[in-house]
Amino acid sequence: MHLMSRRRMLQLTGVSAVSLLTIPAVAREDKDEKKGGYPFELPKLPYEFDALDAAIDAKTMEIHHDRHHKAYVDNLNNALKEMPDLQKLSLTELVTSLSKVPEKSRAAVRNNAGGHLNHSWFWLMMSKDGGGEPSGALGKAIDSSFESFAKFQEAFSKAAMGRFGSGWAWLVAKEGKLTISSSPNQDNPIMKEGSGTPILGLDVWEHAYYLRYQNKRADYVKSWWKVVNWKFVAQLHEGAKS
Repeated sequence: MHLMSRRRMLQLTGVSAVSLLTIPAVAREDKDEKKGGYPFELPKLPYEFDALDAAIDAKTMEIHHDRHHKAYVDNLNNALKEMPDLQKLSLTELVTSLSKVPEKSRAAVRNNAGGHLNHSWFWLMMSKDGGGEPSGALGKAIDSSFESFAKFQEAFSKAAMGRFGSGWAWLVAKEGKLTISSSPNQDNPIMKEGSGTPILGLDVWEHAYYLRYQNKRADYVKSWWKVVNWKFVAQLHEGAKS
């Protein structure tokens, strides 16, 4: 049920940040190595729907993955249906080259390619064995950038709570430092040149938490720390340094 094979993960881990950012584009295990990903496919979750129950209930995970994420994939494929040149681009190339998309289709590609990319990362950034605090180079980088894990956690949670309406909170690696940001809708930091490499993201759209938490986003954010996959985040951090 993994998004990619262990072999493919090892190939991508520890290489350049640009290469690492192509992880979500490889949505089909060891299929082919073509540059583009069209037609894009919904990746399988790397765990069962109830695996993250410490923070997110099974029904929410099912709806979020099988309906919301699938809709982004389907809508993206439909938006690119008559654009063979854009079909050759990888998912990350699409969201970083929106100027190449005809204006009439740009919003659809931005929203749906962004939604596909963000969610493909999001599933991997969580684990049933997650939580706690990161160690090693990532732990040291967090301490260096935010003084302590507790202060980082507070700042990240504040960004998640401060995002009005729908969007994401991000931990971004850039030039050896870590920063926190947020983005509206399905935007991603890599859409803005020079913004750095996102290594952790939290979905704060209401569909990500409403069944269990209703309008209590703060409770969702607090519980989410229990399932953060620091091992995967550390791999992204290592790749961003290359």
